[in-house]
Amino acid sequence: MTPRKAQPPDGGYGWVVVMSAFIIMGLTTAVLKNFGLFFLEIQSHFGVLTSTTSWVTSTTIAVFHLLAPAASALTLRFSQRVVIIVGGLLTSSGVLLASLDLSLPWLYFSLGILQGTGFAFSWLPANSMVSHYFVRWRPIAIAIASAGESVFAFSFSPFFQWLIETYGWQGALLIIGGLQLNICVCGALMRPLHTRETKDEAHDGDAAAPSPERKTLFQCALLRKPELCLYFAFAILSAAGIFIPPLFMVPFSNSLGIEKYWSASVLSVLALADLLGRLACGWLANMRLMRNLQLLTMVTALYGVVLLLLPVSYNYWVVVVFTSLYGFLFGCTVAIHITAIVDIVTLEGFDNGLGLFMLFRSVGGFVGPPAAGWLVDHTSGYSSAFYLSGLCLVFSAFFVVLVDRLIQRRKAAEARTEQAIDQEELTGKKITVA
Repeated sequence: MTPRKAQPPDGGYGWVVVMSAFIIMGLTTAVLKNFGLFFLEIQSHFGVLTSTTSWVTSTTIAVFHLLAPAASALTLRFSQRVVIIVGGLLTSSGVLLASLDLSLPWLYFSLGILQGTGFAFSWLPANSMVSHYFVRWRPIAIAIASAGESVFAFSFSPFFQWLIETYGWQGALLIIGGLQLNICVCGALMRPLHTRETKDEAHDGDAAAPSPERKTLFQCALLRKPELCLYFAFAILSAAGIFIPPLFMVPFSNSLGIEKYWSASVLSVLALADLLGRLACGWLANMRLMRNLQLLTMVTALYGVVLLLLPVSYNYWVVVVFTSLYGFLFGCTVAIHITAIVDIVTLEGFDNGLGLFMLFRSVGGFVGPPAAGWLVDHTSGYSSAFYLSGLCLVFSAFFVVLVDRLIQRRKAAEARTEQAIDQEELTGKKITVA
């Protein structure tokens, strides 16, 4: 008797899981995307360089990604529900402790380490649950869940700006930390798929789920896949580029003479365009008009080009146009880059594959913002940060092309092998009959 996951419902309670993940995305990554509103306040409060302040966000991103494999392992040992609830408590605790305003290193610990750990324990299990609840509608389900980041970021931009001006950045963090306790409520709604006993040892495609022991052993085997290793190179470069623009968008707008509330509205425009990009790309991927990796290559390359052109902006409306394009393509990229992992390692290796993907992304996420901050300090302008971001994304698209070619070559070789086996069996039958 072999324990297997229940058949994914492809709907039903799965949509409750999607909406719970939607809120979790909003209370984790949407908060991180709006940290640019706190950036200048914290920098002015402590009187430090741009690169020094950047380490707060950089530490959060690095811990978030570094602990993703640990979050994956804990979901196998316990359940997604338990890990998400713990993640919600850690996230809220980190932000609440940051509001005490003890020192800048204290922010590295509270916002960086504690909040980053909470993000890892909340974000990854939520995405894992959505992937396991859906097969046919997986691309659009993941797109809807990830859209929570955009919807919340759209409303958080003016809300956070109002909180900062009304209560100061310390009071704003106190309120945000209280809101993030709702992650625990969403985690409680993440009902695991029940296992069932079956004598059927045949593979059930996406419906089959390996035992925890097999998943743990399979994690090392994944590293022997050349296409996955190339995808990790994409993860590093794309992360270095993705996390730079949200951090410097508000300071860049302020440097053009745009007022604070209008600068904050740029983040709202970004979030709205991001939402449209996620839903559009999820819908397009679900139609299967092209391979996921082909689509990812296209949108990532265009994303990088737009960021390279963004510094030519000279007033609010030009910034809005470029921000809309950048936000839409960002949404397209993040809507498909997780789904593409299933194409590389299948659903059987998805949990571990996603954990490793996040681990390698931590390198880019940790290095990108401080490197951009260093360039800003030495060039006395924010344009260099966007140039660095754009170049990283354009180069990352090259590795996706290589991954797609390797996968297509592997599938072609498997098809030829199956054809040869079928022909051999057919020939053998004819000889037996003769």
